[in-house]
Amino acid sequence: MRTQELFKVLEDHQDKFLLFEYEPNSLVGANYHITEVKHISIDSVDCGARTDAWKETIIQLWESPSEIGKTEYMSAYKALGILDKVGKMKPYELDAEVKFEYSNTTFHTAQLFVNDFEIQGNNLIIKLGIEKTDCKAKSTCGVVDEEKKVLVNNEVCCSQESNCC
Repeated sequence: MRTQELFKVLEDHQDKFLLFEYEPNSLVGANYHITEVKHISIDSVDCGARTDAWKETIIQLWESPSEIGKTEYMSAYKALGILDKVGKMKPYELDAEVKFEYSNTTFHTAQLFVNDFEIQGNNLIIKLGIEKTDCKAKSTCGVVDEEKKVLVNNEVCCSQESNCC
């Protein structure tokens, strides 16, 4: 989901409580805070020696230990207010992919993609998910995808004869 799409969803549902599902049937606690918004510029080189660049918006969620047991979630209106304040200080790249950074005692720190959202009664639930890492230079490295099974040609990707690594 793009940053501008997230803002539109929040605007359209300002009267709802804002919940985050970080894995199926697991919600970020009601004691969460938005503790940081990162405007990230990525400038990369993949294993096929190709360069790429893009921007991301990363919103960090943190569960306050002093508010364990809290049952009322932040409203989409309040979250939008926080994000608007940030945008006045550091403008957003509205076309940037938005991710949420989160962890708890049983879930490792991860940057989670927004897969979808759902309205359940008075709740706006943002459904987060993990995407696996992938080789961006498959054709250069001789890697072929076949029905989610990765096969590598006889050439070893990172050998001296290879065009990558």
